Amino acid sequence: MRIMQYLAGLTVALLLSACATSTTEPAREAARPATTRPVSNIPPDLATPLVDLDREQVSNLNAPASNIWSRIRRGFAMPDLESDLVEDRTQWYAKRPDYMERMVGRSSRYLYHIVEELERRNMPTELALLPFIESAFNPQAVSSAKAAGMWQFIPSTGKSFNLQQNMFRDERRDVLASTGAALDYLSKLYGMFGDWQLALAAYNWGEGSVARAIARNESRGLPGDYLSLNMPNETRYYVPKLQAVKNIIANPERYGVVLPDIPDHPYFVTVTTSRDIDVALAAKLAGLPLEEFKALNPSFNHPVIIGASRPQILLPYDNAETFQYNLNTFRGGLSSWTAVTVNSRERVEALAARLNLDAETIREINRIPRGMRLKAGSTVVVPKSDRTQGDISATIAESGTMAVEPDVPDARRVVVKARKRDTVAGLAKRYGVTAGQVRQWNKLSGNRLDAGESVVLMLPVRSAVARRAVEADRDEPVARGKARTTAKAEARSRSGKAVEKRSARREVVATPHNARAGKVAVKKASPVKASASKTSRR
Repeated sequence: MRIMQYLAGLTVALLLSACATSTTEPAREAARPATTRPVSNIPPDLATPLVDLDREQVSNLNAPASNIWSRIRRGFAMPDLESDLVEDRTQWYAKRPDYMERMVGRSSRYLYHIVEELERRNMPTELALLPFIESAFNPQAVSSAKAAGMWQFIPSTGKSFNLQQNMFRDERRDVLASTGAALDYLSKLYGMFGDWQLALAAYNWGEGSVARAIARNESRGLPGDYLSLNMPNETRYYVPKLQAVKNIIANPERYGVVLPDIPDHPYFVTVTTSRDIDVALAAKLAGLPLEEFKALNPSFNHPVIIGASRPQILLPYDNAETFQYNLNTFRGGLSSWTAVTVNSRERVEALAARLNLDAETIREINRIPRGMRLKAGSTVVVPKSDRTQGDISATIAESGTMAVEPDVPDARRVVVKARKRDTVAGLAKRYGVTAGQVRQWNKLSGNRLDAGESVVLMLPVRSAVARRAVEADRDEPVARGKARTTAKAEARSRSGKAVEKRSARREVVATPHNARAGKVAVKKASPVKASASKTSRR
């Protein structure tokens, strides 16, 4: 098998044609000169930026036997952080070899590409370890704050760095796109603060928060370095965690950690195709388990890869050659899915009947909860059939959206306040709706509600259950107010009577006659007089 030249630049883009057959001269002759890299341990004459499959074949690589860990250590350039938290986190990781092994195992797919990008930008290679802290190198990770991907971008920051987020693709989970965006962001933060530790704190906490914390310290005559700032615990632990991982990578023997060998060469190659192809079929043609394929290509939101958007598909080098051969010799449809757009609001069951499809399949693929219908203009992925044919267009791939609304006839929107000890299930039962609907309307994930929390409900106008519940909730504050007023009045009455009785016992009149007889005459006093008498004794 022919040997393709080793790559030192960005991952190779392989332009795949589903019908193309391979011909042509060896790859070495067809390759164009590579751009010289400022920092690289790969000889520049072994680099090739593009292999065009209309002219040449994908072939295996002869990769050098060097280890990526050595390359990362050589690029360490950040000053070490020394603190008790660093030692604490270092021991925490060192005592969990299974956890470290899982993280490092996942990182083996991505480290080479990240290090290449860091060296191309002349940035410290410690930053290649940051996904250990952010996501444990899991590109499918999603946080409670809706941060997604290996580098954990929240939606707004992702958009700021041109990470596409639509119904078909979320580039926050894309390995190449998210890595580029993360390094752009870190470069920007370093330019703002001139200090990598502060830049990392800003990546976690936000640049505005870090800038304000520095300003507060400076106004008090205090230092503005990372360790001196008052910050949330998550950010206070953030840089120590990275330093802890750096300590272990720098000297694994000291901490009893065994790092697996990760070759210092690309794990994957980038390919593209102009035709739609099912994710499951692409994995099969590449000879990869589906989970491995998804680990390299986590940004696809649906079971179909849309050719019109010129997708970047990552494959291990050996599998890229297999994929090319099988794609070119495959006889059959590459995609079993297409997309349709509804012109008016429509129930899933009605759409399925109109297209002669299964409603449950449409719900599952598009994640449409029960009790919800499609809004006008929504795009829905559906199986191909006699009534739905053709690949998905570039317009739909770029701008298609799906929106749903409660499937409630004559519904009205009601906002209620959760009571103390209210739950989603309890509130749903009280109003005659389902817990799933309440979660969908309010974008909730659990069953817990905070007292006083505003909850949106879509209630049928003719629902007697809902009407009684609304009236009860509306009347409850009035009833509570009346009850409190009555209770206060009763308390005042009881208090007055008690005072009257105490005053009556204490207000005695002694006369010469009864004094001699050892008797006292009790004189009842009015509450007002008793109060005045009590005041006069203070």
